[in-house]
Amino acid sequence: MGNFWAIFKRELTVYFTSPMAYAVLVIFLLIAGYLFASSVSYYAVVSLEAMQNPDMAGLNVADAVLNPLFGNLSVVMLLMLPALTMRLLAEEKKSGTFELLFTYPVRDIEVVLGKYAAALAVFVVMLALTATYQILLVYLGKSAAGVAVSGYLGLFLAGAAFLALGLLVSALSENQIVAAVVTFGCLLLLYLLGWASNMIKSDLGSVLTHLSLMEHFRNFSHGVVDTVDLVYYACFIFFFIFLSLRTLESKRWRG
Repeated sequence: MGNFWAIFKRELTVYFTSPMAYAVLVIFLLIAGYLFASSVSYYAVVSLEAMQNPDMAGLNVADAVLNPLFGNLSVVMLLMLPALTMRLLAEEKKSGTFELLFTYPVRDIEVVLGKYAAALAVFVVMLALTATYQILLVYLGKSAAGVAVSGYLGLFLAGAAFLALGLLVSALSENQIVAAVVTFGCLLLLYLLGWASNMIKSDLGSVLTHLSLMEHFRNFSHGVVDTVDLVYYACFIFFFIFLSLRTLESKRWRG
């Protein structure tokens, strides 16, 4: 366990002593802030029109602000998170420190989990900083606590899944840019599976729906926490961390 914490702290130090983490955080927060402001502005306009026209049905905060915000943030995460995982193992191989890891009394699972946990910690900081939006909604008396909690849970699980897949790609690659591009491509493919399933009405369509990352996120963004979605993300994360571990072990045996 001590090795895990040592690797975890080392990776966090690398993140925050380089421009990478700050660049990802700033860009993510700028985009998230713009999306939140746009959603609030739209909600304000619709609410004002509804007050002036009693026959017009108004929107609530969950439908007008939180649902589109969470959906858009999930897409932004798909674009940004590969930047957090691209260097985790690919950089070790490029710099030659990958082989050095094998000479230390550290288990492969400690390496994999330590690096994954560090990337996850940076991601949690990203999400936590957007909590100011919810505080603002509470201050304005427009909070939808249930949808906010389930939405953030969904974002956390989706982000953790993105990072797990990115970790595997980084373990398979020796180039950070290649790792980032391949991770983004794989995540985009899993995202688009939900669209493809809408055009296929057979059993294949149901399978594609079940495999889609975003289809399982949809319930969370609407305030619904379904056991099926929780199990899906848990299995997805475990599967790709397991493959990353097997990849590291195979490289150790091959020398």
